Amino acid sequence: MTARAVPALLLLLLAACSPSSASTEQADGPLDAVRVAMPDDAAPPPAAHPDGAQGAWVAAPDGSFARFGYSGEAPLISLECRNGALVVTRNVAAPVGAQALFALQGSGWILRLPVDATAVPGQRGYVWQGTIAADDRRLALFKARFAGTLPGGGHIEVPASDAPRALIKRCAGG
Repeated sequence: MTARAVPALLLLLLAACSPSSASTEQADGPLDAVRVAMPDDAAPPPAAHPDGAQGAWVAAPDGSFARFGYSGEAPLISLECRNGALVVTRNVAAPVGAQALFALQGSGWILRLPVDATAVPGQRGYVWQGTIAADDRRLALFKARFAGTLPGGGHIEVPASDAPRALIKRCAGG
């Protein structure tokens, strides 16, 4: 190897050691956490509603679902009972094949619900959807005011309502 090739080889080795867009967190984050850069073409969070606009819960007459949103728009979040499980849908565009954790907090509970990009019949594209047993204690957070955050889906604040309380009770068989 020539004397000129050694510095070039050293630079090549150093370049291979540079951090990537997915890097392991150190002392300031959770153990084994991985930070991944969001793609540049990710959809922006939905626009904020004007002051005074009030979102509301609407329940199905048969008690099979409860939805929260603004009048005249698609629901922001939907809860549905299917075979003793609560299906939680966050109606925000999701990339095909993506998975995430929907971080929910309220009423003294924290729930990190695994969600997948899911095609919903009668709707274009994919949205985030996850399932949890209807008798899971952590569902108490839906019975009061709660907040949720989803990568690429922004932050949502949802008021308390009897609609999700009744749905969860019915779904759990009580």
